[in-house]
Amino acid sequence: MSDYAISQVHPTDKQTLAQVDQLLDREGIRRDKNLDYICAMYDDNYNVIATGSCFGNTLRCFAVHSDHQGEGILNAVISHLIDVQFSRGNIHLFLYTKCSSAKFFGDLGFYEIARIEGQIVFMENRRTGFSDYLKALEKDKVQAPKVAALVMNANPFTLGHQYLIEKAAAENDFLHIFIVSEDASLVPFSIRKKLIMDGTSHLHNVCCHDSGPYIISNATFPSYFQKDEEAVIESHAMLDLTVFTKIAAALGIHRRYVGEEPNSLVTGIYNTIMEKKLPEHGIACVIVPRKTFNGTVISASTVRQAIKDGNWELLSRLVPQTTLNFFQSREGEPIIEKIRGEENVIHY
Repeated sequence: MSDYAISQVHPTDKQTLAQVDQLLDREGIRRDKNLDYICAMYDDNYNVIATGSCFGNTLRCFAVHSDHQGEGILNAVISHLIDVQFSRGNIHLFLYTKCSSAKFFGDLGFYEIARIEGQIVFMENRRTGFSDYLKALEKDKVQAPKVAALVMNANPFTLGHQYLIEKAAAENDFLHIFIVSEDASLVPFSIRKKLIMDGTSHLHNVCCHDSGPYIISNATFPSYFQKDEEAVIESHAMLDLTVFTKIAAALGIHRRYVGEEPNSLVTGIYNTIMEKKLPEHGIACVIVPRKTFNGTVISASTVRQAIKDGNWELLSRLVPQTTLNFFQSREGEPIIEKIRGEENVIHY
């Protein structure tokens, strides 16, 4: 490989970003909206000939100009990004790639977690990372006829979330709750987890788990492979289900509960796919009508809006006492300020 220069592309460098976008477009890729580091490799005339990016502990958005493929340039881009990640303290790394590129990344020390044929492969740089995660979960395996699960972000924990958990717990011998642990929400993971655990402490047949990096949130799922938003949602759902079925097998889960979502296109498509695909793996998909207040569905968005507006009376009707107590405490003040500082807290 020639001695090409490689460096970070700053958000204000519109000219270079335009070249990056052009290079990605040739590969049928869009620049992902969730990126916190972009690099470019330049030839002697300062033209972009390769690019790659990071978001959190993931690597994404790779492309090499067709005139320079086969020169080992992508290896150099990956090495650069890994160095950046290590300097940030991110040792456990993940990437998303096309199925046709999975072998290449396998040769660079990445291992497959799950794939959707013809669409995407999810990989990590630890050979036993996912299998170790499954083994750690198995210590909480319960031998019972009816074992269920649900996945929850709870940004923050509402009476709707509590109702869904109570229903699932009442209808099953045991319930596993997976809390999305990525910090991509206004309410930090540590607080979301605390509110869920406090709000379910009266239930004695539930167990809370951190999702870790394997259950992927909407906020961090890569969108750059798919042609439109609906395709992004579908591939995210399929990848999530592929991972979840392996988790379900480890814990003996035969039911997954989800809340009905009349207001969200994203969740509506997601639920439809789960309802169709989960039974193929021996897992029932139970879609529960949402709890309402004054004829309106209780959602985390309406709770965040009540917090933003300082409407404590409404908030008290939408959240459990444990959640209300938190937001009325000094510990809740920084999060209230953060929510009030947001222009829009209604997320679909």
